[in-house]
Amino acid sequence: MADKKIQTVGRRKTAVARVTLIPGNGEWAVNTRELSEYFPRRTHQQRVEEPLIAADLHGQFDVRVRVRGGGQTGQADAVRMGLARALVEHDEDLRSLMRSGGFLTRDSRKVERKKPGRPKARKRFQFSKR
Repeated sequence: MADKKIQTVGRRKTAVARVTLIPGNGEWAVNTRELSEYFPRRTHQQRVEEPLIAADLHGQFDVRVRVRGGGQTGQADAVRMGLARALVEHDEDLRSLMRSGGFLTRDSRKVERKKPGRPKARKRFQFSKR
């Protein structure tokens, strides 16, 4: 299993990330672009790399990602979840570490739908007594 590539899926909001983990020297490709180019915000870069750092495997795998849908934060969190799942598939002993770090838990919060008779999901039109 050490020399095989591992493919997993991570999701957040409407973003879906397909993560491929290949033994290598720590190269990243997110939609064929560099990690720092695709996620220019340092916070997003750190968030994406958290599972590797927590497992102390930073620089041991090449990571290839195809991510679609959502915005930058949703995509970053989807990649994070997919990467954590791939690491657990690589080494089952990491499951408790990934679970305690919250990397395997799907954040189920999504945008609430707009309701009829209202301008947004919960906002109401201005009330006029007269």
